[in-house]
Parts: sequence; C-alpha cells; structure tokens
Amino acid sequence: MIRPALWAEAVGSFMLFATVIGSGIMAEKLAGGNVAIALLGNTLATGAMLFVLITMLGPLSGAHFNPAVTLVFRLRGELSTGQAIGYAVMQLAGGILGVWTAHLMFDLPVWQLSTKVRSGPGQLTGEAVATFGLLLTILCTIRVRPQWVPASVALYITAAYWFTSSTSFANPAITIARSLSNSFAGIAPASVPGFIAAQLAGGLAAYLCTETVLAPKDIA
Repeated sequence: MIRPALWAEAVGSFMLFATVIGSGIMAEKLAGGNVAIALLGNTLATGAMLFVLITMLGPLSGAHFNPAVTLVFRLRGELSTGQAIGYAVMQLAGGILGVWTAHLMFDLPVWQLSTKVRSGPGQLTGEAVATFGLLLTILCTIRVRPQWVPASVALYITAAYWFTSSTSFANPAITIARSLSNSFAGIAPASVPGFIAAQLAGGLAAYLCTETVLAPKDIA
C-alpha cells in the first residue's frame, strides 16, 4: 500500500506541474504575443497554487514536490534513503501526468518534446541562485516561522520567476517534465542536464549555509 505521504507528493506534483504548463499555455494564448504579460500570468498562477498545495499537503508529506528539497531533507536526516527515493519517484510520475493532463485540457498532443533551448552561463547561474534561494527560504522559515512556510515559498517563487534569468525552475522533476511540453514553459531536453546540475549545486549550497553559517541561534 502506498503511504499517504507518497500520495501527497504525487498529487501535489500533479497539480503544481499542471498549473505551470496549463497557465503557460493559457497565458500565451491570451497575451497576444506580449511575453511579459504571458510570464506574469504564469507566475501568478504558480505562486497561488504553491500556497494552496503547501497549506493542505504540508502536514502529510512536508509538501516537497521537488527532488532538490527532498535531497536536502535527506541530508538533514529527516527522511530515510528509501523515503527520499519514493518521494522523488512520485514527484516525477505525478508531475509528468500533470503535464500530459494540461495538454489534454488545451486539446494539444499529449506527447511532445520542447524545442526551447535554455542554456549558457547566465541561465545556469540563475537556476543555481533560484534553487539556493528556495531552499534557504524553506529551511530558515521552518526554523523561525513554520506557519509562514506556504506564504514564504509562494512569494519567493513569484519573485524568482522575475529576478532570475532562468525564470526559476528550481526543481529537477519539473525540469524533466517541462522538457515534455513544447509550450511557453518548456525546456529542450538537451538543456535539462545543465539545469539539474545547477539546481543540485544551489540546493546543496543552501543546505551548507543553513547548517554552518546560519546556525539556529543566529536566526532565532
């Protein structure tokens, strides 16, 4: 039997990834070629959905929806290796189903591969910074204001869509899933390994920062 925490990760990833892709498709349709307006629509939908999902699923699984977050919590000893692997599998599986469902909702081919190349030092730096900031937000807010985690994460991602050059994927699972959508939010498969490497580097940097530089007494 699949544990409730794993179902929470799958369902949360399904809804989150469907929101990212679906809102991107809708925004592009309605923006009339204005990329800034399309990105704004994509941003607001994603931030709003994150707040809802973390609020309702956080008590069940911690509401990671992100292998980089799961990895850091494994390093902190809050998950076993088996639990972490289970989380990552359900995040990716649920997320890919969410992408395919978004395609169905908008009468698009279910199977797609993105052609949108996202590469270069600037974008990779953006992904490292985006993931560093996300994990820093989660880890520090849990310590000092745990009840504010849903709002903090939602607001951080809303901001990071705009201040990072990569528009803040900050999530290896969603990076893979977005390579399967040739839409506004897509990423070419060839760009995926670089993004994931940058995300893992940013996540590990945040873990080291909070465990060594920002000791609990420093941010209490």
